[in-house]
Amino acid sequence: MRKVFVAAALASAAFTTSALAQTVGVSWSNFQEERWKTDEAAIVGVLEAAGATYLSTDAQSSSAKQLSDVESLMAQGVDALIILAQDAEAILPAVQAAVDEGIPVVAYDRLIEDPRAYYLTFDNVEVGRMQARAVFEEQPSGNYVMIKGSSADPNADFLRGGQQEILQAAIDAGDITIVGEAYTDQWLPANAQRNMEQILTANDNNVDAVVASNDGTAGGVVAALTAQGMEGMPVSGQDGDHAALNRVALGTQTVSVWKDARDLGRVAAEIALEMAGGAGMADMPGRVEFTTPGGNVMNASFLEPVPITRRNLNVVVEAGWISQEALCQGVTDGPIPCN
Repeated sequence: MRKVFVAAALASAAFTTSALAQTVGVSWSNFQEERWKTDEAAIVGVLEAAGATYLSTDAQSSSAKQLSDVESLMAQGVDALIILAQDAEAILPAVQAAVDEGIPVVAYDRLIEDPRAYYLTFDNVEVGRMQARAVFEEQPSGNYVMIKGSSADPNADFLRGGQQEILQAAIDAGDITIVGEAYTDQWLPANAQRNMEQILTANDNNVDAVVASNDGTAGGVVAALTAQGMEGMPVSGQDGDHAALNRVALGTQTVSVWKDARDLGRVAAEIALEMAGGAGMADMPGRVEFTTPGGNVMNASFLEPVPITRRNLNVVVEAGWISQEALCQGVTDGPIPCN
Protein backbone atom coordinates (compact mmCIF):
# COMPACT_ATOMS: atom_id res chain seq x y z
CA MET A 1 0.00 0.00 0.00
CA ARG A 2 1.43 3.32 -1.05
CA LYS A 3 0.84 6.08 1.37
CA VAL A 4 2.07 9.58 2.09
CA PHE A 5 1.45 10.75 5.65
CA VAL A 6 2.41 14.30 6.55
CA ALA A 7 1.31 15.53 9.97
CA ALA A 8 -0.23 18.95 9.61
CA ALA A 9 -0.94 21.05 12.68
CA LEU A 10 -3.27 23.57 11.15
CA ALA A 11 -3.55 26.99 12.72
CA SER A 12 -6.84 28.84 12.73
CA ALA A 13 -5.07 31.95 11.53
CA ALA A 14 -4.32 30.20 8.25
CA PHE A 15 -8.01 30.29 7.32
CA THR A 16 -9.96 33.34 6.28
CA THR A 17 -13.50 32.00 6.57
CA SER A 18 -16.38 34.19 5.52
CA ALA A 19 -19.62 32.36 6.22
CA LEU A 20 -22.01 34.53 4.21
CA ALA A 21 -24.96 32.78 5.90
CA GLN A 22 -23.60 29.39 4.92
CA THR A 23 -25.02 26.13 6.26
CA VAL A 24 -22.80 23.14 7.02
CA GLY A 25 -24.34 19.71 7.43
CA VAL A 26 -22.64 16.98 9.46
CA SER A 27 -23.56 13.32 9.05
CA TRP A 28 -22.44 11.36 12.13
CA SER A 29 -22.12 7.58 11.89
CA ASN A 30 -23.02 6.90 15.52
CA PHE A 31 -23.30 9.87 17.83
CA GLN A 32 -23.57 7.68 20.94
CA GLU A 33 -19.77 7.35 21.14
CA GLU A 34 -18.34 9.74 23.72
CA ARG A 35 -15.75 11.43 21.57
CA TRP A 36 -18.06 12.67 18.81
CA LYS A 37 -19.72 15.09 21.23
CA THR A 38 -16.34 16.77 21.68
CA ASP A 39 -15.83 16.95 17.91
CA GLU A 40 -19.30 18.43 17.49
CA ALA A 41 -18.72 21.16 20.07
CA ALA A 42 -15.58 22.25 18.20
CA ILE A 43 -17.39 22.29 14.85
CA VAL A 44 -20.32 24.25 16.24
CA GLY A 45 -17.98 26.75 17.90
CA VAL A 46 -16.32 27.64 14.60
CA LEU A 47 -19.60 27.82 12.69
CA GLU A 48 -21.30 30.03 15.29
CA ALA A 49 -18.31 32.37 15.39
CA ALA A 50 -18.52 32.69 11.61
CA GLY A 51 -22.27 33.27 11.60
CA ALA A 52 -22.91 29.96 9.83
CA THR A 53 -25.65 27.41 10.53
CA TYR A 54 -25.03 23.87 11.80
CA LEU A 55 -27.26 20.94 10.84
CA SER A 56 -26.60 17.35 11.85
CA THR A 57 -27.92 13.81 11.59
CA ASP A 58 -27.09 10.57 13.39
CA ALA A 59 -26.99 7.39 11.29
CA GLN A 60 -27.12 5.23 14.43
CA SER A 61 -24.59 2.79 12.95
CA SER A 62 -26.71 2.23 9.83
CA SER A 63 -25.07 2.79 6.46
CA ALA A 64 -28.51 2.82 4.80
CA LYS A 65 -29.76 5.49 7.19
CA GLN A 66 -26.64 7.54 6.56
CA LEU A 67 -27.43 7.69 2.86
CA SER A 68 -30.91 9.02 3.60
CA ASP A 69 -29.44 11.38 6.21
CA VAL A 70 -27.14 12.96 3.65
CA GLU A 71 -30.04 13.26 1.22
CA SER A 72 -32.02 15.02 3.94
CA LEU A 73 -29.18 17.44 4.69
CA MET A 74 -28.87 18.28 1.01
CA ALA A 75 -32.63 18.86 0.78
CA GLN A 76 -32.28 21.39 3.59
CA GLY A 77 -29.86 23.39 1.46
CA VAL A 78 -26.44 22.77 3.04
CA ASP A 79 -23.50 24.50 1.40
CA ALA A 80 -20.95 21.89 2.55
CA LEU A 81 -21.02 18.42 4.08
CA ILE A 82 -18.83 16.85 6.75
CA ILE A 83 -19.30 13.07 6.71
CA LEU A 84 -18.11 10.61 9.32
CA ALA A 85 -18.70 7.48 7.26
CA GLN A 86 -20.29 4.41 8.80
CA ASP A 87 -19.15 2.35 5.81
CA ALA A 88 -16.48 3.62 3.45
CA GLU A 89 -18.00 1.86 0.42
CA ALA A 90 -21.68 2.34 1.16
CA ILE A 91 -21.31 6.12 1.49
CA LEU A 92 -20.01 6.60 -2.07
CA PRO A 93 -23.44 7.28 -3.66
CA ALA A 94 -23.92 10.12 -1.16
CA VAL A 95 -20.63 11.68 -2.23
CA GLN A 96 -21.71 11.37 -5.86
CA ALA A 97 -25.02 13.06 -5.08
CA ALA A 98 -23.26 15.92 -3.30
CA VAL A 99 -20.81 16.39 -6.17
CA ASP A 100 -23.70 16.45 -8.63
CA GLU A 101 -25.20 19.34 -6.63
CA GLY A 102 -21.88 21.18 -6.33
CA ILE A 103 -21.67 20.60 -2.57
CA PRO A 104 -18.12 20.09 -1.23
CA VAL A 105 -17.51 17.09 1.06
CA VAL A 106 -15.09 16.64 3.94
CA ALA A 107 -14.36 12.98 4.73
CA TYR A 108 -14.12 13.33 8.49
CA ASP A 109 -11.73 11.11 10.47
CA ARG A 110 -12.48 8.08 8.28
CA LEU A 111 -11.39 7.61 4.68
CA ILE A 112 -13.95 7.81 1.91
CA GLU A 113 -12.27 6.38 -1.17
CA ASP A 114 -13.19 9.23 -3.50
CA PRO A 115 -10.78 12.00 -4.57
CA ARG A 116 -13.67 14.46 -4.79
CA ALA A 117 -13.84 14.50 -0.98
CA TYR A 118 -11.27 16.24 1.21
CA TYR A 119 -9.81 13.75 3.70
CA LEU A 120 -9.20 15.07 7.23
CA THR A 121 -7.98 12.83 10.03
CA PHE A 122 -5.10 12.05 12.33
CA ASP A 123 -2.16 9.96 11.13
CA ASN A 124 -3.76 6.62 11.92
CA VAL A 125 -0.78 4.50 10.86
CA GLU A 126 1.27 6.41 13.43
CA VAL A 127 -1.51 5.90 15.99
CA GLY A 128 -1.15 2.16 15.42
CA ARG A 129 2.61 2.40 15.86
CA MET A 130 2.16 4.32 19.10
CA GLN A 131 -0.28 1.74 20.43
CA ALA A 132 1.97 -1.22 19.69
CA ARG A 133 5.09 0.60 20.86
CA ALA A 134 3.59 1.33 24.29
CA VAL A 135 2.40 -2.26 24.75
CA PHE A 136 5.71 -3.67 23.51
CA GLU A 137 7.64 -1.55 26.00
CA GLU A 138 5.65 -3.17 28.80
CA GLN A 139 5.58 -6.69 27.35
CA PRO A 140 8.36 -7.36 24.78
CA SER A 141 7.56 -11.08 24.49
CA GLY A 142 4.71 -13.54 24.86
CA ASN A 143 1.25 -14.13 23.42
CA TYR A 144 -0.41 -11.09 21.85
CA VAL A 145 -4.03 -10.50 20.89
CA MET A 146 -4.98 -7.95 18.23
CA ILE A 147 -8.46 -6.47 18.65
CA LYS A 148 -9.10 -4.47 15.52
CA GLY A 149 -11.75 -1.93 14.59
CA SER A 150 -14.65 -2.30 12.20
CA SER A 151 -13.90 -4.08 8.94
CA ALA A 152 -16.05 -1.45 7.18
CA ASP A 153 -13.74 1.36 8.36
CA PRO A 154 -10.40 1.74 6.50
CA ASN A 155 -8.90 3.18 9.70
CA ALA A 156 -8.99 -0.31 11.20
CA ASP A 157 -6.46 -1.51 8.65
CA PHE A 158 -4.37 1.67 8.80
CA LEU A 159 -4.03 1.12 12.56
CA ARG A 160 -3.30 -2.57 12.15
CA GLY A 161 -0.58 -1.82 9.62
CA GLY A 162 1.17 0.56 12.00
CA GLN A 163 0.91 -1.95 14.83
CA GLN A 164 2.48 -4.66 12.69
CA GLU A 165 5.42 -2.42 11.78
CA ILE A 166 6.40 -2.21 15.45
CA LEU A 167 5.85 -5.87 16.29
CA GLN A 168 7.17 -7.53 13.14
CA ALA A 169 10.80 -7.89 14.22
CA ALA A 170 9.81 -9.51 17.52
CA ILE A 171 7.37 -11.80 15.68
CA ASP A 172 10.09 -12.82 13.23
CA ALA A 173 12.46 -13.51 16.14
CA GLY A 174 9.87 -15.72 17.80
CA ASP A 175 9.58 -13.46 20.83
CA ILE A 176 5.93 -12.57 20.13
CA THR A 177 3.17 -14.87 18.92
CA ILE A 178 -0.17 -13.47 17.83
CA VAL A 179 -2.63 -16.00 19.27
CA GLY A 180 -5.83 -14.18 18.36
CA GLU A 181 -7.04 -11.45 16.05
CA ALA A 182 -10.51 -10.12 15.32
CA TYR A 183 -12.31 -7.20 13.75
CA THR A 184 -14.84 -5.46 16.01
CA ASP A 185 -18.17 -4.96 14.28
CA GLN A 186 -19.14 -1.26 14.46
CA TRP A 187 -16.30 -0.65 16.95
CA LEU A 188 -18.74 -1.61 19.73
CA PRO A 189 -17.22 -2.39 23.16
CA ALA A 190 -19.65 -5.28 23.65
CA ASN A 191 -18.42 -6.88 20.43
CA ALA A 192 -14.80 -6.36 21.46
CA GLN A 193 -15.53 -7.96 24.83
CA ARG A 194 -17.14 -10.97 23.16
CA ASN A 195 -14.18 -11.34 20.77
CA MET A 196 -11.75 -11.16 23.67
CA GLU A 197 -13.72 -13.70 25.71
CA GLN A 198 -13.64 -16.14 22.80
CA ILE A 199 -9.90 -15.68 22.31
CA LEU A 200 -9.23 -16.19 26.02
CA THR A 201 -11.26 -19.39 25.98
CA ALA A 202 -9.49 -20.68 22.87
CA ASN A 203 -6.10 -20.06 24.49
CA ASP A 204 -6.92 -21.20 28.04
CA ASN A 205 -6.27 -17.59 29.16
CA ASN A 206 -2.64 -17.88 28.01
CA VAL A 207 -2.44 -14.25 26.86
CA ASP A 208 0.18 -11.66 27.83
CA ALA A 209 -0.81 -8.44 26.01
CA VAL A 210 -3.60 -6.94 23.93
CA VAL A 211 -3.29 -4.33 21.20
CA ALA A 212 -6.81 -2.88 21.00
CA SER A 213 -7.43 -0.26 18.35
CA ASN A 214 -9.48 2.31 20.25
CA ASP A 215 -10.67 3.11 23.76
CA GLY A 216 -14.08 1.57 23.25
CA THR A 217 -12.62 -1.77 22.21
CA ALA A 218 -10.06 -1.45 25.01
CA GLY A 219 -12.94 -1.09 27.46
CA GLY A 220 -14.44 -4.34 26.19
CA VAL A 221 -11.08 -6.06 26.46
CA VAL A 222 -10.51 -4.86 30.02
CA ALA A 223 -13.98 -6.09 31.00
CA ALA A 224 -13.17 -9.54 29.60
CA LEU A 225 -9.80 -9.62 31.36
CA THR A 226 -11.27 -8.43 34.66
CA ALA A 227 -13.86 -11.21 34.59
CA GLN A 228 -10.96 -13.68 34.48
CA GLY A 229 -8.91 -11.90 37.15
CA MET A 230 -6.38 -10.82 34.51
CA GLU A 231 -6.74 -7.04 34.67
CA GLY A 232 -3.52 -5.08 34.61
CA MET A 233 -1.87 -6.67 31.58
CA PRO A 234 -0.80 -4.27 28.80
CA VAL A 235 -3.76 -3.00 26.73
CA SER A 236 -3.74 -0.17 24.19
CA GLY A 237 -6.41 2.22 22.97
CA GLN A 238 -6.92 5.62 21.39
CA ASP A 239 -9.18 8.71 21.48
CA GLY A 240 -8.52 9.96 25.02
CA ASP A 241 -11.96 8.88 26.24
CA HIS A 242 -12.36 9.91 29.87
CA ALA A 243 -13.06 6.35 30.99
CA ALA A 244 -9.92 5.16 29.21
CA LEU A 245 -7.73 7.85 30.72
CA ASN A 246 -9.07 6.83 34.12
CA ARG A 247 -8.11 3.22 33.28
CA VAL A 248 -4.61 4.43 32.43
CA ALA A 249 -4.40 6.12 35.84
CA LEU A 250 -5.74 2.95 37.48
CA GLY A 251 -3.24 0.79 35.61
CA THR A 252 -5.73 -1.35 33.67
CA GLN A 253 -4.94 0.28 30.31
CA THR A 254 -1.41 1.06 29.18
CA VAL A 255 -1.94 3.83 26.66
CA SER A 256 -4.65 5.92 25.07
CA VAL A 257 -3.35 7.67 21.99
CA TRP A 258 -4.88 11.12 22.34
CA LYS A 259 -6.27 12.69 19.20
CA ASP A 260 -7.47 16.09 20.29
CA ALA A 261 -10.92 16.09 18.74
CA ARG A 262 -11.22 19.80 19.44
CA ASP A 263 -8.54 20.45 16.83
CA LEU A 264 -10.03 18.00 14.32
CA GLY A 265 -13.51 19.50 14.63
CA ARG A 266 -12.20 23.04 14.38
CA VAL A 267 -10.20 22.34 11.23
CA ALA A 268 -13.08 20.43 9.63
CA ALA A 269 -15.43 23.37 10.11
CA GLU A 270 -12.87 25.81 8.76
CA ILE A 271 -12.22 23.67 5.67
CA ALA A 272 -15.95 23.19 5.07
CA LEU A 273 -16.56 26.95 5.24
CA GLU A 274 -13.64 27.71 2.93
CA MET A 275 -14.79 25.21 0.30
CA ALA A 276 -18.43 26.33 0.65
CA GLY A 277 -17.15 29.82 -0.15
CA GLY A 278 -15.55 28.60 -3.36
CA ALA A 279 -11.98 27.74 -2.31
CA GLY A 280 -10.43 24.71 -3.97
CA MET A 281 -9.15 21.68 -2.07
CA ALA A 282 -5.62 22.42 -3.20
CA ASP A 283 -5.83 25.80 -1.44
CA MET A 284 -6.31 24.36 2.07
CA PRO A 285 -3.47 25.14 4.52
CA GLY A 286 -1.51 22.03 5.45
CA ARG A 287 -2.80 20.08 2.45
CA VAL A 288 -0.84 17.05 1.27
CA GLU A 289 -1.45 14.47 -1.41
CA PHE A 290 -2.39 11.06 -0.05
CA THR A 291 -2.48 7.86 -2.10
CA THR A 292 -5.26 5.64 -0.83
CA PRO A 293 -5.20 1.82 -0.62
CA GLY A 294 -7.34 1.86 -3.77
CA GLY A 295 -4.79 3.94 -5.65
CA ASN A 296 -6.69 7.23 -5.61
CA VAL A 297 -4.76 10.43 -4.96
CA MET A 298 -6.67 12.61 -2.50
CA ASN A 299 -6.22 16.03 -0.97
CA ALA A 300 -5.78 15.50 2.74
CA SER A 301 -4.67 16.93 6.06
CA PHE A 302 -3.28 14.84 8.93
CA LEU A 303 -3.06 16.04 12.51
CA GLU A 304 -0.57 14.73 15.06
CA PRO A 305 -1.60 12.27 17.81
CA VAL A 306 -0.03 12.06 21.29
CA PRO A 307 0.34 8.79 23.25
CA ILE A 308 -0.85 9.19 26.85
CA THR A 309 0.54 6.77 29.45
CA ARG A 310 0.93 6.94 33.21
CA ARG A 311 4.12 8.93 32.64
CA ASN A 312 2.44 11.93 31.01
CA LEU A 313 -1.17 11.99 32.24
CA ASN A 314 -0.63 15.58 33.30
CA VAL A 315 -0.71 16.59 29.61
CA VAL A 316 -4.45 15.96 29.21
CA VAL A 317 -5.27 17.67 32.51
CA GLU A 318 -3.21 20.75 31.68
CA ALA A 319 -4.83 20.91 28.23
CA GLY A 320 -8.28 21.02 29.84
CA TRP A 321 -9.26 17.75 28.16
CA ILE A 322 -10.21 16.06 31.43
CA SER A 323 -10.48 17.20 35.04
CA GLN A 324 -8.14 15.84 37.66
CA GLU A 325 -11.17 14.53 39.54
CA ALA A 326 -12.43 12.52 36.57
CA LEU A 327 -8.97 11.27 35.69
CA CYS A 328 -8.16 10.09 39.20
CA GLN A 329 -11.51 8.60 40.23
CA GLY A 330 -10.87 5.47 42.29
CA VAL A 331 -7.08 5.83 42.07
CA THR A 332 -5.36 5.20 45.41
CA ASP A 333 -1.76 4.67 44.32
CA GLY A 334 -1.48 6.57 41.09
CA PRO A 335 0.91 8.65 39.05
CA ILE A 336 1.10 12.41 38.78
CA PRO A 337 -1.36 14.16 38.82
CA CYS A 338 -3.24 11.63 40.97
CA ASN A 339 -0.79 11.15 43.86
